[in-house]
Amino acid sequence: MKFLVSVVLIVLLAFLIQLFLPWWSLAIVAFLVGILIYQRAGMAFLSGFTALFLLWGGIAFFINIQNQDILARKVALLLPLGGSSILLILVTALVGALVAGMASLSGHYLRKSRKLS
Repeated sequence: MKFLVSVVLIVLLAFLIQLFLPWWSLAIVAFLVGILIYQRAGMAFLSGFTALFLLWGGIAFFINIQNQDILARKVALLLPLGGSSILLILVTALVGALVAGMASLSGHYLRKSRKLS
């Protein structure tokens, strides 16, 4: 249950905060949720990872559909992706997921270190 609450909270807060702040602000959200909701270390990482993989992957997919795959194909040609827009969406989602997963894990370890002191 904590995992699901953590994922939903990160998705909602990261979406809202990224409307006004830069992309890396998602790390702040995941970090704070990692502090507030105590989980095991692996689950803390996985909740941040899952939340941003779904959020950024979903947003990238939605934008890709809106512009009929034109922009994603052109950007994918610049990268070693063979012009695959689906791979570009997965790379985008993976970057956000890794940042959020590490931030959430950092929040978990900060809470754990404060608890021991």
